[in-house]
Formats: sequence, C-alpha cells, structure tokens
Amino acid sequence: MTACKVLTPSAVDESSVYSPPRRQYHQITQDYNESLKALWTYMKPAAVPCFNLDMLEELHHNVKQIEQNNGMIFHDGAWRPINYCIFASRSPKVFNLGGDLALFIELIKNRDKGALMHYGRLCIEGLYTRINGYNSSVITITMVQGDAFGGGLEFALSSNILVAEQGTRLGFPEILFNLFPGMGAYTFLYRKVGMKITEELITSGNTYKAEDLERMGVVDMLVPPGEAEKSVFELIQKQKKHVNALKSIYDCRRYTDPVRYEEFEKIIKTWVDAALRLNDQDLHMMRRLVYSQRNQLEQKLAAQRAEYTLNPDLVAA
Repeated sequence: MTACKVLTPSAVDESSVYSPPRRQYHQITQDYNESLKALWTYMKPAAVPCFNLDMLEELHHNVKQIEQNNGMIFHDGAWRPINYCIFASRSPKVFNLGGDLALFIELIKNRDKGALMHYGRLCIEGLYTRINGYNSSVITITMVQGDAFGGGLEFALSSNILVAEQGTRLGFPEILFNLFPGMGAYTFLYRKVGMKITEELITSGNTYKAEDLERMGVVDMLVPPGEAEKSVFELIQKQKKHVNALKSIYDCRRYTDPVRYEEFEKIIKTWVDAALRLNDQDLHMMRRLVYSQRNQLEQKLAAQRAEYTLNPDLVAA
C-alpha cells in the first residue's frame, strides 16, 4: 500500500492535473491500494486510545471529505475511485476504548450542554455518513484487532462488514456509570440483531469476546489472531469481480431499512440530557473507568515493549 494524499473537500474533476491542498492529520493515517481500489484508514490517537476531540474532528473531516468528493480520492496526480473504505487502529491490542470520559466528566461538572452536543454531533455526522456508504455506494469494513468498548464498538458497527480477531474484547460499559452508549449503538444493533439482543448488550455492562458476538450476529467475520488484515485483503480480492453487485446489494439494504439522521439527533439529545443528570457517585465510577483504561494501556504498552525486546524483528514489521 502506498500513502495517499489527504485533501480538503473540493469538487471532483477527473481532468485535474494539480494536487489540491491537503489537511495535515496527526491522529489518523491513510493508505490507498490502487489495484483493489481500497482506502485504509488507521486511528493512532494521542495518549489513551479513545475518541479525544482532536481525533474526532480529524475523523469527521476525513469522512465528510470522501462524501463531498463522491467516493473518490486524489492519488498519484489523479482522482481514483474508492470501492472499499476500511477502518482499523494502530494502537497495540486496542481498537478504541470509546468516548473521552475525562472530557465528559469535565463538561458534565461544568454543565456545558453545548459542548456535549458538539461532541455528539461530530460522532453521529461521521457515523451517519459512513453507514450510508458516503452517499457513493462505498463498501465499508471495520477491522477490530483489539479491545473495542463503548463508542469504539459503535464506530465499528457503522460498517457493512465488521471483522474481528478471535479473543478480542468488546462491549458497552456505559451502564456501569448510569449512562448508555448514545452514538449509534441502538441504531446499528437494532437493525442487525433486533431489540432483545440490542438491549441485552447495552444493559448488561458485560465484556464479550468476538466469538460470542459472532454467534449473536454482531460480528460478521471472525478471523484468527493477527490475521485480520490478511483476511480483509483476501476478502476484497475474492469480491473483486462482483463489487458492482455487492455495492448494489448494500444500497438495497440502506433503502429497505434506512438510518435517518433525525433518529441519531433524537438519541444524542437523549444522551446529553442523561449525562447532565449524572450524580457525583456516577461521575466517580466514570473516573474509575478512566484510571482503569490508562492502567490497561500502560500494561499493553509494557507487554509490547517486552515482546519487541524478545523479538527484535517485530520492530521492523
């Protein structure tokens, strides 16, 4: 895969001979595979691998850019079509731990409803665009190679195909601090597995293995540890001759059971109101989860450093 140019939104012109100005991303990176017409986007958040506001704004810009450029990207001096858009993570053994809980605590304590709504809208606008194929029939894939909790799992669910490695952990911990996942969990899960399983997953607060969620119908493709990227490459290669039909089938899915932006808006308003009703005990539990996330991250980083020490060849990989 070769690095692609990241552009500001502009009208797509197949005859363009210039390179439009690009926005510099710091917490996401992209690669475009021309032979497969596939755009790979990797999250690499600063500090705790959650949706901090800066990364969220970068993701929002990136998603809207693809939509505004009609599912195309400027690469090697020309506009190239995107048949597949794949999201993954560069964080060791973590896909994404969800919302920025430390920020939520601060905004809730300050009663800053406007800032909470701004955060929520950045989330839902990006997810709404993605679940609708960027309005260009782009096939979307999420590649989960590590923990995906809360908003991280919601983001993963916004794709046509959710690929997860065996043993990865997924779940919605929000009920533990008296809140619910308000950035798409109910919307996506209800359409995928129905109300009963949706509410079970959201209200249990349990952590599930990818194998469990594959049996429930949440995970679409279960692959061995360390083989997600290879498996996605093979899947796209296998589907290459039928991509036109597959795009149309996913379009039919969207027409048959459409996700409406108004639904997202009502849910995010419900989430903000619920967040502002949290008491000190709820915020204390949320703060404990922040500490737990940081400790888990430190342990994973330490394990990765030890693995590199024992296997120097991994550094090059």
